[in-house]
Amino acid sequence: MNKIISKEHFSEHVVKLVVEAPMIAHSRRPGHFVIVRAGEGGERIPLTIADADTERGTITLIVQEVGVSTRKICALEPGEFLTDVVGPLGQATRIEKVGTVVCCGGGVGVAPLLPIIKAMKEAGNRVISILAARNADLIILEDEVAKYSDEVIVMTDDGSAGRKGLVTAGVESVIERETVDLVVAIGPAVMMKFVALTTKKYEVPTMCSLNTIMVDGTGMCGACRVTVDGKTKFVCIDGPEFDAHKVDFDEMMMRLKSYSI
Repeated sequence: MNKIISKEHFSEHVVKLVVEAPMIAHSRRPGHFVIVRAGEGGERIPLTIADADTERGTITLIVQEVGVSTRKICALEPGEFLTDVVGPLGQATRIEKVGTVVCCGGGVGVAPLLPIIKAMKEAGNRVISILAARNADLIILEDEVAKYSDEVIVMTDDGSAGRKGLVTAGVESVIERETVDLVVAIGPAVMMKFVALTTKKYEVPTMCSLNTIMVDGTGMCGACRVTVDGKTKFVCIDGPEFDAHKVDFDEMMMRLKSYSI
């Protein structure tokens, strides 16, 4: 049992939970995720660790309400408990000093991007962060991202915050004005696909996280199969991060439709 220490609503359907998990807090690295369960018969939900505090022994999870299980998790209040929090799981992000790194987050994809932004900055990189969403209400963690970024660009579809346009417009504007050594993209599959297509034109190495397709999170269910460089990979075991220029996003998006209601 893991106690909820604090709770914050980012929007009607997106919640930030700080959860007691000292061993995970101590050993987690950027890119790692946990499996969470609310109730003995609850569904196993994979969630990327957005932050950790080793002194308090806590981890931060950002949860988007999309179904029955995530609704139960989002309904929990401080002092109540998650039945299980298992991890850290997955492969940690490869962090190194490469020069200028552009980090793109779409919607709740900013949550798993935040620890990568922090680690890239601490490794000595120039970090430019691009936050994208449909509107201003869906932009999350902007202040936290700004703390570890040399520049923050906000893109919204309707122009209600930052610049009006898609994340790709923000990426391209940076690449055209200065040398970019690496792009990191985390968000909806369609967003990552078009970021990858944009950066491929300029031959900029690009990394993406495919955590949205995970179900079981331990490699047993096979639901997170993706094709990378013509080979079958399991996101939860081999990833969640891959070379975005080698991912078959069209296949991934077709498979994601099988979970639609």
